[in-house]
Amino acid sequence: MITNVARGFASAALTVMPLLAATPVQAAEITTLAEGVRALPLAAESRTGYERSAFKHWVDADKDSCNTRMEVLIAESRIAPTVEAGCKVTAGEWYSYYDGLTLTAPGGLDIDHMVPLAEAWDSGASQWTPARREAYANDLDAERSLVAVTAKTNRSKADQDPSTWLPPLADARCTYAADWVATKLRWGLTADQPEAAALTDLAETCGNQPLAYELATEDGN
Repeated sequence: MITNVARGFASAALTVMPLLAATPVQAAEITTLAEGVRALPLAAESRTGYERSAFKHWVDADKDSCNTRMEVLIAESRIAPTVEAGCKVTAGEWYSYYDGLTLTAPGGLDIDHMVPLAEAWDSGASQWTPARREAYANDLDAERSLVAVTAKTNRSKADQDPSTWLPPLADARCTYAADWVATKLRWGLTADQPEAAALTDLAETCGNQPLAYELATEDGN
């Protein structure tokens, strides 16, 4: 089981374990959102062949009886969560940074893939092995590749990128853009033109928003 770590909105720097991404820019050279946006490879997107089942998720990778959803709930609870038999999280306190709401019942939370599975497929994951897609869908090593947010905001976002959806809480948008870019850089994913344009606009308004990441290995570890 992962320990309770600071994965909340207040954390400015992002840590992302790396893929051997197809970008010439090294992670150590990228420290701001603007630099990260410029490092994203540009490519057209294609959803041909996408099925959500191509990304096996909410697995128990470390065999501790807690699946990925429960691991995120435990890690992000701001108080010691109540965990019942079989690693069922039944209470805690969670801050949904997309909309600034605090919840105490996990039933109102979704675990959001920062870059949605369909968007990842469109941006390069269609060429990955099943093992790599599973690693992506259960990425607990990065700070906010997965994040607990209100079900309402997660379902409003669906599979949209920042050109068509941003968090309703305006103060969250710079953090969200940094989380999005860090996730794409970590996993070697591309961006299309509208997405890159939206991220560029955000970077201009976000000043020196910090960003840091590590490239993921072939199996995501």
